[in-house]
Amino acid sequence: MATTNARAPGGQFVTYIGALHGNPYDGHTLKDTVAGVEAITGLEPERTFVDKGYRGHDYDKPVRVFRSGQKRGLTPRIKRQLRRRSAIEPVIGHMKEDGRLGRNFLSNRHGDRLNAILCGVGQNVRLLLRWFTFLLCFFLGCLYDAVLLRRVRPA
Repeated sequence: MATTNARAPGGQFVTYIGALHGNPYDGHTLKDTVAGVEAITGLEPERTFVDKGYRGHDYDKPVRVFRSGQKRGLTPRIKRQLRRRSAIEPVIGHMKEDGRLGRNFLSNRHGDRLNAILCGVGQNVRLLLRWFTFLLCFFLGCLYDAVLLRRVRPA
């Protein structure tokens, strides 16, 4: 699973999610994950932040990959961004609990892939619905204030 790293007021969007069959080594999944992010967003990630399980990864541009606990080649800005890497854990927890990623009722490998993709889409839709609810409340509040002020003021 890949998400954005920036702080977002509405939450972190899932930019890529996929089902991995067998028991692949974390480092061997990075190349496919970055390729999936590029295919969906059309942009190549500027930096990739991963945990220590990605030691010896298969990504073509190792200069852009930063592991937790890494000491060399870090600027203060990259250090701050690397600390944000842990912010993906709550997203995974919400998807397992609210998005039903923890249990899959679909059969075979295609069902596994579909379940993962639908959970990622559901996470993004939940974030959008929360934002649209806030926007609707804001507009209704403005409309209410406009109507209320019109009644109070004499014409």
